[in-house]
Amino acid sequence: MLRESHSIVPPDPKLDTIQRIGLSVLGIGLVLFLLALFEQEIATGSWVFYTMLFGIVAGGITYSLRTHLKRPPGIHNNNLVKNTFTAVGAGGWLLGIIITGFYTAYYFFYQESALTKAGTEYRPSITQIFDPLSQLLRNSNADIWFVYGACYTIAVLIMGIKALAKYRHSKYQIVRTCSIMFCQFGFAFIVPSIMERLNQPYFLPNYFWPLEYKALMPDKVETLLSSGKSMAGFVFGWGIIMTLVATPLLTYYFGKRWYCSWVCGCGGLANTAGDSFRQLSNKSRTAWKIERIMIYSILIFVIIMTAMVWMDAWWGTLGGASLPVRKVYGFLIGATFSGVIGVGFYPLLGSRVWCRFGCPMAAVLGMIQKFKSRFRITTNGAQCISCGNCSTYCEMGIDVRWYAQRGQDIKRASCVGCGICSAVCPRGVLSLENGPTEQREEYTMDLLGSAKARKLEKK
Repeated sequence: MLRESHSIVPPDPKLDTIQRIGLSVLGIGLVLFLLALFEQEIATGSWVFYTMLFGIVAGGITYSLRTHLKRPPGIHNNNLVKNTFTAVGAGGWLLGIIITGFYTAYYFFYQESALTKAGTEYRPSITQIFDPLSQLLRNSNADIWFVYGACYTIAVLIMGIKALAKYRHSKYQIVRTCSIMFCQFGFAFIVPSIMERLNQPYFLPNYFWPLEYKALMPDKVETLLSSGKSMAGFVFGWGIIMTLVATPLLTYYFGKRWYCSWVCGCGGLANTAGDSFRQLSNKSRTAWKIERIMIYSILIFVIIMTAMVWMDAWWGTLGGASLPVRKVYGFLIGATFSGVIGVGFYPLLGSRVWCRFGCPMAAVLGMIQKFKSRFRITTNGAQCISCGNCSTYCEMGIDVRWYAQRGQDIKRASCVGCGICSAVCPRGVLSLENGPTEQREEYTMDLLGSAKARKLEKK
């Protein structure tokens, strides 16, 4: 018997009045944004920014909340495998091309164009639109990376509220989503802005080496330690502590979910804006092999690159050979893979392309989780009905059903502990747990033994 939270509710294709109002307000905000991109005078008006911001935020939240709250509590993934945008149809391909094109233009062309004209009075319209917010937070005009951070944060907040409405029956999903929103808004947006306002080093508390590879680069360290600013030592020390102490300790107790599903901005965008595409992840063994080859190769790459840069800085033994290696890593991995492909391919390959195949931080966390962590997803194989929901909606491409059918704990290095497999299971087969491995193994053997005993009784 299905649990009440998973009752089947047919989708309502008709928009009600509240949804129409939400879409109308959202449309007004987006129109103002597009006009400001091409019209310099419109971009300089603060009223335009606040009207645009209100329209996008209020309209997006209104529509999202109404769409999910008018349904009973529970996960309703109606028509995801038929919808052209979420099933790699024509809409999905178009959306993927648009997002990929936007990221490509923003990363490689728009920034270069702005830098080329930096010596003149020219400022791109897109940065001028966000001047009011930048002045408020940083006491300076906006640049393209402030705009990027603001848009990224707005997307996580709006789609995070949508996720709260969609998963409102699950306390774990509510807490996890609130953590993602808080970390993105507070740590990745407000804290760096305040630091700049106080003329302190730029500081992202939730990014550190090896994901933020620049954090341990000699030029970055030298700049921090020689700046004479009051927070420089703290910023450097924070990165060291988080990399060498907090990462292994927290992963041992909580698995990689403490970072990948609760703190990281990449995972935050994937679990909010990318939630509708999670079922597109490839579950084949071939994809799993490619995943392991790529993610550990990139981890080795960043380790070698960091070592080469330090060898050049300390002893000059490589004759400057580390510079092109660093540029290659920054272009191919830091920008192209994590940014352009990592987000642009949501509608084509699922929401965790970067996290699954490229993130060096995920590789480090995954190794600790696999071999030395108390976190597991435990399974009750006797209750599994092989519906396949868990595997379908695993964003990391794990065939969860294979483990559930055998009553085996899931301790894959790639698992980010998002908990959706447990949430979509109609029988409560899966549980996210932290505890001694020995107790879990005894519990699993007891379950398997009970299941075999019942089969023998039937015979």
